[in-house]
Amino acid sequence: MPDQGDKILGEKRRNLILSWLKTSKEPLTGQALAERTNVSRQVIVQDISLLKASGEPIIATSRGYLYLSNKIEQKHQKIIAVKHTYEETAAELYTIVDFGVTVQNVIVEHPIYGELTGSLMLKNRHEVDQFLHKLEETKASLLSELTEGVHLHTLEADTPEQLEKAAEALRKLNILLRS
Repeated sequence: MPDQGDKILGEKRRNLILSWLKTSKEPLTGQALAERTNVSRQVIVQDISLLKASGEPIIATSRGYLYLSNKIEQKHQKIIAVKHTYEETAAELYTIVDFGVTVQNVIVEHPIYGELTGSLMLKNRHEVDQFLHKLEETKASLLSELTEGVHLHTLEADTPEQLEKAAEALRKLNILLRS
């Protein structure tokens, strides 16, 4: 880490982080934010927590932090229930994004904690590839492993037809439970 004098401190750093997140079209990693402000990644994690606690709509995805702005264009959403094996994850995600649909999250119901949601925000094959690579690299478990493969996704698209076509394609793969 750089010298103490090079650090961007407290409120100024959080304002910069907020500004960068608001203007970025892509997720920003904690490491990238740490390097830009000359602090540790853990300080960034703390800053993000403080910003979230103050009401800023920031989400953490597998690719970094995103600021959820109030978009002017109206998107269509659909929640789907699916079930598949770990090995079928790529097919599921590629099928969805190939219809121009964004996979916003994954949701499972845990017997102790209730509903658990993980932000994904995957909108194309490149982002799915990054997610799958990180999954393999970290040896992390999918949330759906807690529920024997059953989970929900919130999907978002420009048109309802895109959502229906993606759901139908998942049905043909025997992945869709219901829509």
